[in-house]
Amino acid sequence: MSDSKTPSARPAMVATAQQPSTPETTEGAGIATTPLYPIDPQHRIDLIRSGIPAARVSQLSARMGMSREHLIHSLRLSRAAISRKEREGTLLSSDESERVMGVETLIGMVQSMVEESGNPEGFDAARWLSTWLTQPLPALGGATPASYMDTFEGQKLVAELLTMMQSGAYA
Repeated sequence: MSDSKTPSARPAMVATAQQPSTPETTEGAGIATTPLYPIDPQHRIDLIRSGIPAARVSQLSARMGMSREHLIHSLRLSRAAISRKEREGTLLSSDESERVMGVETLIGMVQSMVEESGNPEGFDAARWLSTWLTQPLPALGGATPASYMDTFEGQKLVAELLTMMQSGAYA
């Protein structure tokens, strides 16, 4: 994040998580394009359990400005399975959905951090996160945050690094 857009207040993990969801924004065709991080936690859990549309992977990679292949690799998803499910218009498994939802949550977290800083104009949280995920970090022993995105615990660690970075505990 540039200095003018670096968050300075301690964020909520997902500030918009308490907003109520509405069926028209999260079900059917709309789910493929609607950001998932603002959805309340119970609804996110329901979506993970039932599966989100496979088309969400391509939508997310486009939003992040990250190649679909790199996103699939980072999440350790099967390229063949995702391609087949996208073609067939079917849902991801709960495990696959949880990994994709984890990236959505991180985007929401970064967006919340920037909004709390008071200067969100022109900031693209999805693209910033995409770039940051590919940078080797000393806190990860030189590994990239993207290499931790394939597990819930890894995503949690990445979220903690973002929180520490915002608070100034880690630069």
